Amino acid sequence: MRNIQVFDPALCCNTGVCGTQVDQNLVTFAADVDWASRNGARIERFNLSQQPLAFAENAIVKGLLERTGQTVLPVTLVDGQLALAGRYPARDDLARWAGIAAPAAPQSQTQAQGRCGGGSRCC
Repeated sequence: MRNIQVFDPALCCNTGVCGTQVDQNLVTFAADVDWASRNGARIERFNLSQQPLAFAENAIVKGLLERTGQTVLPVTLVDGQLALAGRYPARDDLARWAGIAAPAAPQSQTQAQGRCGGGSRCC
């Protein structure tokens, strides 16, 4: 299993899903991390405000921060190699990197019940 590391910007808590104004991107990513972890992925998250030493000790992350500043965060490493910077990975990215089956695309309730599709214009 590959090791996925996510270096978050400074957040108020370990997931950023706290406080009165929660960023929807953080909510979605936290749910995606939970899903991937439940399916066997190994994901570590590091918060700049709580674990600054992890950022300073990682040569890739440290170099990106020195050249670009904190706007490069979040940074995602897979097995120690840069995989993504500047945004959080999607669920499909986590699945691919972890080698787990990607989630199936959700069907609309009407399509699932067989009342729509097949060239029909009901939807």
